[in-house]
Amino acid sequence: MSAPANKNNRPVTSAEELSEWMAEGCKSSEEWRIGTEHEKFGFHLDNLKPIEYGGDSGVRAMLEGMRRFGWQPIMEGKNIIGLEGADSAADGSITLEPSGQFELSGGTLKTLHQSCDEVHTHLHQVRTVADELGVGFLGIGFTPKWKRAEMPVMPKERYKLLTSYMAKQGSLGLDIMYRTCTIQVNLDFSSEADMVKKFRVALALQPVATALFANSPFTEGKPNGFLSYRAHAWTDTDPDRTGMLPFVFEDGFGFERYVDYVLDVPMHTVYRDGRYIDATAGTFRDYLAHRLPGLEDRQPVLGDWVNHLATIFPEARLKRFLEMRGADGGPWERLCALPALWVGILYHQPSLDAAYDMVRDWTEEERDDLRTNVARQGLATPFRKGRVQDLARDMVALAREGLAARGNTDGTGADEQIFLKPLEDTLATGRTPAEELLDKFHNSWGGSVDPVFKENAY
Repeated sequence: MSAPANKNNRPVTSAEELSEWMAEGCKSSEEWRIGTEHEKFGFHLDNLKPIEYGGDSGVRAMLEGMRRFGWQPIMEGKNIIGLEGADSAADGSITLEPSGQFELSGGTLKTLHQSCDEVHTHLHQVRTVADELGVGFLGIGFTPKWKRAEMPVMPKERYKLLTSYMAKQGSLGLDIMYRTCTIQVNLDFSSEADMVKKFRVALALQPVATALFANSPFTEGKPNGFLSYRAHAWTDTDPDRTGMLPFVFEDGFGFERYVDYVLDVPMHTVYRDGRYIDATAGTFRDYLAHRLPGLEDRQPVLGDWVNHLATIFPEARLKRFLEMRGADGGPWERLCALPALWVGILYHQPSLDAAYDMVRDWTEEERDDLRTNVARQGLATPFRKGRVQDLARDMVALAREGLAARGNTDGTGADEQIFLKPLEDTLATGRTPAEELLDKFHNSWGGSVDPVFKENAY
């Protein structure tokens, strides 16, 4: 939700054009890249309250301070609302989620070593500026302490419109906007058939990744009964644009079928002349047919479609690449582990084929049950004759095989398998990050969540 409006003004007149545009995302395997994104909560070190936009130690001051590293400002009116590198493809951008969650949308890079170096550089820059301002940043999936009413609101016109809309779409939509953080990786495909196989594997296995990365067991200072409350919140957020997309597993699925789905999802906004226009009265199909109330005379452009695609929130999302969206925010080593997990599986044909064979006979009911149950039970979630921990073990093993086959090494000779270690440690104990936090809460932390602001800080 955080990216600035796309300004591609190429007119769009048919669904066929949209399908063709999405198919143009196909790339040869030599061109495949990795794009890592992660969000984090800012807080004041002296009182552990969330940082507001303005003031001497707020979000605006953070963004201004980051400019010393060569970042260029993204403005909305007089407000700085993000940063971008000189080369947006290689350098990525820094953007804001609705309550000021600081998000790195990384550049498109070739190896996991490059991606992890990017993460380390970014966190070093953030820490440098944050230390000067007396603020910190927390890696976790859901705010452990703050109430919804305490969350600041960023001065972005689009978020004002979305807040009104999301308040009506499930009971936890506003929590998703204002009180969650995630880790995400974006990956490529070579053809429509390759996209279909990868999309099915990504959707089916997303709950397993959710369990491995479960890291949001607290709400308003107390255990909330879940291991990933962020994942639970998505199950009660706008059913029009969330979920496991059962049609992806049907015969004949491809770009055209996905476009048909997105065309019928209610719109959020249209961006024109530097401002956002409320478009919630209809769908993109209505807009394309010039029957969207209040926008009948507007010609849809490709930028409108790109922005609309970004308002679809299934467990894995298709654009001109695939986005894996199932992981809670977490400590720095997990920012490298998430892309390692998916790159190892999706970018190595034997691992991808084996993963597809693993999930191909799962039913729609089983996939939906996994999505719902891992939020509370994590790796202990029952599945057929075993548990999700068994699926996770197989998943990580396939990723390891894929990363070994890629053969990308760093200056010490270590290959990309090193980034899987946090996940293998989790599998060895059978305890998710959330369960580790809960154990500390009930024992060494003495029933307080405050220590998490130190232990999970970047």
